[in-house]
Amino acid sequence: MLFNSLEFAIFFLFVFCLYWFCMSKKLKLQNIFIVVSSYFFYGWWDWRFLSLILISTLEDYFVALKINSTSDEHKRKFWLLISIFVNLGILGFFKYYNFFIDNFVAMLGFWGIKPNIWSLNIILPVGISFYTFQTMSYTIDVYKRKLEPTRDFISFAAFVSFFPQLVAGPIERASNLLPQFHVKRTFDYEKAVNGMRQILWGLFKKIVIADNCAVYVDYVFRNYQSLSGITLLAGAVFFAFQIYCDFSGYSDIATGIGRLLGFNLMRNFNYPYFSRDIAEFWRRWHISLSTWFRDYIYVPLGGSQTSRAKVIRNIFIIFLVSGFWHGANWTFIVWGAFHAVLFLPLIILGKNRRYTDTAAIGKIIPNIKEIFQISLTFVLVLAGWVFFRSENIGHAFEYYKGIADISLFSLSSLYNKKSALYAVIFISIMLIVEWIGRNNQFGLEKFALTWKKPFRWAFYLFISFIIITFVKTEGTPFIYFQF
Repeated sequence: MLFNSLEFAIFFLFVFCLYWFCMSKKLKLQNIFIVVSSYFFYGWWDWRFLSLILISTLEDYFVALKINSTSDEHKRKFWLLISIFVNLGILGFFKYYNFFIDNFVAMLGFWGIKPNIWSLNIILPVGISFYTFQTMSYTIDVYKRKLEPTRDFISFAAFVSFFPQLVAGPIERASNLLPQFHVKRTFDYEKAVNGMRQILWGLFKKIVIADNCAVYVDYVFRNYQSLSGITLLAGAVFFAFQIYCDFSGYSDIATGIGRLLGFNLMRNFNYPYFSRDIAEFWRRWHISLSTWFRDYIYVPLGGSQTSRAKVIRNIFIIFLVSGFWHGANWTFIVWGAFHAVLFLPLIILGKNRRYTDTAAIGKIIPNIKEIFQISLTFVLVLAGWVFFRSENIGHAFEYYKGIADISLFSLSSLYNKKSALYAVIFISIMLIVEWIGRNNQFGLEKFALTWKKPFRWAFYLFISFIIITFVKTEGTPFIYFQF
């Protein structure tokens, strides 16, 4: 069930009405209803995989209680390892089994050995990487004594399966989301209206920009060998905005739905394409995942407070793991290594936190230096996205080679100029709105705070009209569902 589908609109209307009109006075009933609704939402794809969510929920609920019940460090560590092995074991089997088997067979084949090892036709459960990391962070925090485990199983089950962010994040921390299931929630009109604005903006980014860029991008990456350099460059640029608008659009919709139900989800994107260096980009891109790796891998390894050799090791570990998290393909690993190479000089020179504010703060437009920094950072990120989107490493290098062709400077050889023009127009609208609202939680929020009502509603109607015009009969899946 996709956020951008009629089925979800009907489902959520039903959930919203029952949640607030029939259950608003009974917290326990609300939480039970959230669990039931979330399981129904997830089971809409494949009911068989509900068992995996239930296993993760039961296992981490009881493991956390076991960890908290003893002061014996050996026993505490034993139960923590049980949680890690079960969670990563399930994730590894469904997501990486065939990858390891295929590469193991290829390695043996290099030495002339041909083992008879079967790969399996494994279906990747939607969102498994997200809810697995969410439950793991809970038991790790309990182990580190940063969090008291809950004895309310329904609240914990709701925390794990909360449908707005279940299949593509943000990867919530128990310290933020779980307590919200323990307190009475009352309907807040202003919060709900703001949630509706964020949903509208998320739908615009997903339906109007991401889905339309996807058609162009899919064609270009599929036929890259026969297309001009300018077309390949356009395909790469459009993919950069496709993946941003697709994923941040999902996060906006999820956060807006959470607000409609009385919850505050963590922010997952903070205008990453306005970053002035790679370090700032990673503080603004997929924040819930980057902070997860920082807190549970990078810092325990020593972070940047260790020898230079270990700092280099830690940077490469965290980016390689981040790449591998995205999928069982060497392209993701190379993408992670590429960002590690870009990030490393900044952290070694102590410049990784020089930009913690907003670009062009207090100004309408950035200065020349900031324009150069933002442009350079985007070009570097764009280069990495080619690896991310390519089917294999050879495909990526051939794509780069095609861009470098003399046809790069031939606008007349651009594929499907009309489609490209539409994409440029809507991307420009999005960038203008988000630049104006870059100090707010999401782009459209600025207009609600400053514009007079008639102009505000006119803009909402304009955005709604464009969404309705471009919406497809069958919703297009979000990119990060495959991760």
